[in-house]
Amino acid sequence: MTQLTFRRLALLAAAPLALAACDSKPETPGELPQGEAIAAIPAPAGTAWTDKVTVSPENGFVLGNPDAPVKLVEYASHTCSHCAQFSNEAHEPLAKYVDTGVVSYELRNLFLNPYDLVIARLVRCAPPEAAHPLSVQVWADLEQIFAGFNANQAALQQASTLPPAQRLQAMGEASGLVDFFAARGISRDQAMQCLADQPKAEALVQASQKQATDLGVTGTPTFFLNGARVDGAVWSVIEPALKAAGAR
Repeated sequence: MTQLTFRRLALLAAAPLALAACDSKPETPGELPQGEAIAAIPAPAGTAWTDKVTVSPENGFVLGNPDAPVKLVEYASHTCSHCAQFSNEAHEPLAKYVDTGVVSYELRNLFLNPYDLVIARLVRCAPPEAAHPLSVQVWADLEQIFAGFNANQAALQQASTLPPAQRLQAMGEASGLVDFFAARGISRDQAMQCLADQPKAEALVQASQKQATDLGVTGTPTFFLNGARVDGAVWSVIEPALKAAGAR
C-alpha cells in the first residue's frame, strides 16, 4: 500500500480494512554506518533516556538522546500489520539500546488510509512523551481496532460525506477510536477538539507526503539509520544494523 493525499484519505473513509502486508520493495539502500562500539552516554541526573521525547523538525517523535550518534527513523502507519509486528518484537529490546544514550528512535507518520490520520491526531492530543507508548498500544491491539472499523461501515460511510471539519470527529467516534483513546487518558472532549483541527490534519498529511516523495518512501515500515535507508523492516535486520553502527 502507498501513501495517500488528504483528498483520497477522505474518500476511503468507509473502505473495509484487513490485517495485511503494507510494505513495499525497498529501493537500493544507502551505505549504513559502521563503527566500533560506542560507550554509553549518561542521561541527565535523575532521568532516563527512555523518558525523553523531543519533536523533530519533520514532526516525528524522537525517543531518547536527541544528540545520539546512532539515529534510527521509522516511517510507520498505525494500521500496518508489519509495523505492528515490528513494534511487538522490538519495543522492549530497542528500549535497552535507547537507554544507553547511543541510539535514538524516531517515529514519523506515513498515511495509508484515513484511520491513520485519525490515530495520528489522537496521539497528538497527548504530550509528546505519550506518543511512543500510545503507538505501541495501538499496534498491540490492532486486530481489535480493525474489528471496530469493519463493524460500523454504514456510519463510516456517512462520516466520509461530512464537511472536513466534522469528518475526522465522526470517523473517530464510528470507528471506536475515540473510546480506545479515552481508556488511555485522552478525554472525549479533548479528542473531539483535536480531530476538529482541520489545518493541523492537513499539515500532517502534506508534510508526510513531501517527506515520502523526497526520500522515496512508498510503504511501511521503512527505516533509515543515520540517513541511510535500511534494506529490511524486521527486528532481526534492524538490531544487527544498530550494532554495526556502534550500539551495544
